[in-house]
Amino acid sequence: MALAGRRDGPLMLRGGGGGGGKPLSRGSRIAVAVAVGIALGCVCAFLYPDGLFRPSASALQWSRHVDTAACESSGRVTNLESQLASLERKNAELRRQINELSMKLQLAGQGKDETLYKAGPFGTVKALRTNPTVMPDESVNPRLAKILGEVAVKKELIVALANSNVREMLEVWFTNIKRVGIPNFLVVALDDNIESFCKSKGVPVYRRDPDEGIDNIAKTGGNHAVSGLKFRVLREFLQLGYSILLSDIDIIFLRNPFDHLYRDSDVESMSDGHNNMTAYGFNDVFDEPSMGWARYAHTMRIWVYNSGFFYIRPTIPSIELLDRVADRLSHEKAWDQAVFNEELFFPSHPGYEGLYASRRTMDIYLFMNSKVLFKTVRKDAQLKKLKPVIVHLNYHPDKLDRMKAVIEFYVNGKQDALQRFPDGSE
Repeated sequence: MALAGRRDGPLMLRGGGGGGGKPLSRGSRIAVAVAVGIALGCVCAFLYPDGLFRPSASALQWSRHVDTAACESSGRVTNLESQLASLERKNAELRRQINELSMKLQLAGQGKDETLYKAGPFGTVKALRTNPTVMPDESVNPRLAKILGEVAVKKELIVALANSNVREMLEVWFTNIKRVGIPNFLVVALDDNIESFCKSKGVPVYRRDPDEGIDNIAKTGGNHAVSGLKFRVLREFLQLGYSILLSDIDIIFLRNPFDHLYRDSDVESMSDGHNNMTAYGFNDVFDEPSMGWARYAHTMRIWVYNSGFFYIRPTIPSIELLDRVADRLSHEKAWDQAVFNEELFFPSHPGYEGLYASRRTMDIYLFMNSKVLFKTVRKDAQLKKLKPVIVHLNYHPDKLDRMKAVIEFYVNGKQDALQRFPDGSE
């Protein structure tokens, strides 16, 4: 069978007479191509003396300003840092708006047709975690309501309790808050001296009405005793509809914490954990060899929340938490932080009804405890470059001395300011 293929014949040059042409040899064809190329080159050289790909005016201008741009890089870095801070604030505001919309959706669905809660496709279902806030009741404490209306920003503020025993640390505390530029903070004065001191320094202060049960502890109590009072004092703040960032006074503020909150839970707390496992939880396997095949039992562990720094929203579960802790502390000789965590984490079981409060653990490198700082961060070249939001000197008794060192390191840039301290206490 014959197959018709492509005809490859030699190039033919034909004259104008339409007669047969004579095929050119390969060398002749190369010569013709070279001649054509030279001719085209001459034409282009005549028509475009500056070249076909002449740089644009904008490109030339950019080239002339390269050196200038390099000199301005430092200013651009500063500008980018400012833009980043602005974006963080906007992001925090967007999270707050999302939470508000979620609460409104939850409220809108109460008592409505159950079809509102039909489950979606696999992998798309997500429960609501943000409980609705209580209706503010200014009759609870009109005087406090007036103060909070003047101090709070977007119904939020930092609150600390203090008596004369911690006056020097208190001054370091509010001096750094002012330096960062945080306007919404308030000191709850537990004695006359602290009230006068705060007023003399231009610090927003609130002195509660006389209460024998609180005042006796407030005037003479140590750190733990005073710390336990906050669960009774904060209740009125929540009843008035304010979200509170409760702060001990052994804390250094380096950035505005309100730019770094999620606001999606009843309680958002810093952790006493010193790494990701201890702070956020891990599967701890208990080994009991006498059980043979079943010798390994899996348990869940997490380091406790720090009751000296937490954000609490004005919700029913939050107020119930405060009531539970305050009630137990009035009847038991217990550490307030231990009771705080037991009420937050212990589940319902026979004879006990657990608290149904949502909770979130803060980032341990933004809301940093002093164990993380002195045992890990100061020894790591990369972690040392990070600037936390706060540093809480909760793990060390020499608090004031270390607070000043933290300021020297993070604020004044003294790189060896933290080196003289041991990891723990001596």
